[in-house]
Amino acid sequence: MPQTRSRLFRSAAAAAAVAAMATGLAACGSDSVSDAGSSAAGAGAKGKVVIGALSNGAARETTLTVPEVASIRAGLPKDLVKRGELTIGLGLLPSGSPPLGYTGNDQKTLTGSEPDLGRLVAAVFGLKPVLANATWDNLFVGIDSGKSDVGFSNITDTEERKQKYDFACYRQDNLGFEVVKDSTWNFDGTYRSLAGKTVAVGAGTNQERILLHWRDQLKAEGKKLTVKYFQESNSTYLALASGRIDAYFAPNPSVAYHTVQTAKTPKATRSAGTYSGAGATLQGLICATTKKDSGLAKPLSEAINYLIKNGQYDKWLDAWHLDNEAVPTSKVNPPGLPKTDS
Repeated sequence: MPQTRSRLFRSAAAAAAVAAMATGLAACGSDSVSDAGSSAAGAGAKGKVVIGALSNGAARETTLTVPEVASIRAGLPKDLVKRGELTIGLGLLPSGSPPLGYTGNDQKTLTGSEPDLGRLVAAVFGLKPVLANATWDNLFVGIDSGKSDVGFSNITDTEERKQKYDFACYRQDNLGFEVVKDSTWNFDGTYRSLAGKTVAVGAGTNQERILLHWRDQLKAEGKKLTVKYFQESNSTYLALASGRIDAYFAPNPSVAYHTVQTAKTPKATRSAGTYSGAGATLQGLICATTKKDSGLAKPLSEAINYLIKNGQYDKWLDAWHLDNEAVPTSKVNPPGLPKTDS
């Protein structure tokens, strides 16, 4: 179902928004198009892209050199080259979702891993990046209407979405287990490692569906997995710190963000392992998303592969603490979540 990914994204956004408000990050209030190439985050001299700008400590700010690649630019649709801009669709309203995308500490500029990769790709194309921020649903309306050229917004590759969109994938779609820093437990990739544990999860999410399936499998073997729910993220983290739960199962980027935020506090946490959002038999993938047959998917994949080959990709992931979601290569329309799961 398409709603599964939407619920997952919104759950991550809701959890991260609490942390965002605690650190004074403001959210955008309405659909907007903002110029990211002329000021603040991502700006710089031609061929330079600033990663992690205005992140309020969520990322290590890094300036990367990214030249225009003529051979890749030559494959772009002619009207896009003529316009001179790449409009990057984001589905971050109303509250943002650190570290994927949110309002920076200047209270106005969009920052995050997703807009940053969009800026890097735009640099390879030799185009000015323009960010078009919207709600999750309106992100796709923008792609459908041509308002946005491409979506960089934690969009999962699914077979159902391929009926309308083309994909150029750039990150693994992973879920993660967060534990207190001194915990000795690690997820070994199998449900059996959860026997005897108490794990919190967001209701109505993809990770809940997976966790409940594991609980049923353990029950059939005479073992117990206790699943807990909390109304908001602060309560979840308090339960984790106090030992009332052993782990929190959440989108891996949310885990990465929170572990960075707590790293120098008495309530420090760490990642205890990841699991594909697509389940045991398929690695879920996050992809740049374009209108089907727009002619952009192949150049997008080529630009991402250029960044992978030349090291900017690894530096981007490392800056945002998402190196455990790296892909070896970007492929156009690889296998996605089956229609029954998407």
